[in-house]
Amino acid sequence: MKSIPKSGHYIANKLGYVTLLSLVDVMGKNGVNALLNLANLRSWTNSYPSDTLEKHVDFADYSAINGALDDMYGPRGARGLALRSGRATFEIVLKGMGVFHSVGDFAFKILPAQAKLKIGLGMVARFLSQISDQKITIVEKPDHFIYTIEKCSVCWGRHTEGPTCNIAVGMLQASLKWISGGSEFNVVETECVAVGDKVCAFTIDKNPLEPKP
Repeated sequence: MKSIPKSGHYIANKLGYVTLLSLVDVMGKNGVNALLNLANLRSWTNSYPSDTLEKHVDFADYSAINGALDDMYGPRGARGLALRSGRATFEIVLKGMGVFHSVGDFAFKILPAQAKLKIGLGMVARFLSQISDQKITIVEKPDHFIYTIEKCSVCWGRHTEGPTCNIAVGMLQASLKWISGGSEFNVVETECVAVGDKVCAFTIDKNPLEPKP
């Protein structure tokens, strides 16, 4: 794929590290090496980003990994892998780092369901804004929330036909399931910088999906 110029904006090393580990589980080490070669990140094949919160992974490099997934598997195949990486981001980075430490408190448990979602999404936005140069905001509407990313690391410098920030979708879906105590929620990326929008925005329904029979 075409090389993406460095952005000068960074995410925590841990985010890049977790993404690659989740892909190794599915693609194997050799598959991920091929992916990194395609993403023009050959130097990473023997040295993944460190498992730390230091911000050294350039947006351009993180976006290149996601672009290479599209090139290797097509948008549909890449989506499944990206969603998996997003869920791993929740498990290891968000849940693993104690971002939702107050979810188990009695005061949180007795809150109305939609209040839990609002507070939980706020936790996600604050933490990810702290460990990256992204700015994430939450806006509440009558029947949904809008999760907005300015300077998105997932699609930085790329141009696609449709919204492509599936890692963020997977991370949000897993976070909402944990916050709500097991319910699934519809998360749709409605705006994406890669298709020409000013920001990447995700609509999150306040009401959970009906359980599958």
